[in-house]
Amino acid sequence: MVRRPVAWVVAIVLFVEAFGVALLNWFLGVVVDRQNMSMAGVDPHAMSVSSKAAGVVFGLYFVVCGLAALLVAVRDRAPSGIWRILLISAAVVHGLLGAFVVGLVGWGAFGFMMVVLGLIVLTLMTYDRSGGAAAGAPPAGGDPEDGDGAALQGPEPSESPERAAPLEDGGPAPVTP
Repeated sequence: MVRRPVAWVVAIVLFVEAFGVALLNWFLGVVVDRQNMSMAGVDPHAMSVSSKAAGVVFGLYFVVCGLAALLVAVRDRAPSGIWRILLISAAVVHGLLGAFVVGLVGWGAFGFMMVVLGLIVLTLMTYDRSGGAAAGAPPAGGDPEDGDGAALQGPEPSESPERAAPLEDGGPAPVTP
């Protein structure tokens, strides 16, 4: 199957990306602080601290999203609850970052963001909601509505006496609703 290796790759990529984003924002904060740069009169120290704080926050966000993908890979089950929401939000963030990065950095960075977006979506879509079964696999339960032909057999006989007792002429009893 493809789903476990894809989840492992997503987890690794998100962990590396978390480190890269945190390092990049920290570096930008140091550059702003050392050059004493200011934009529109904003205090350079405030810009430096906010850049470093943003790096830590986004780094932790990607670490938690990577943890969600890691849990999917280890358990081989679909993410649920907050873990699913985190992976969906990571997919949305990568889509938005891809749209921004194409103009700022170039098509290579856009391609990377779209590959990560595709891997996250593939991780989310290769599992269905029935506890880890593959999307194309039949459900494990014996539900008559699962398409195995059990629904075509008709209703099962009832235990009620008016339905079970035959008529005097040997025909079936009338069915009452």
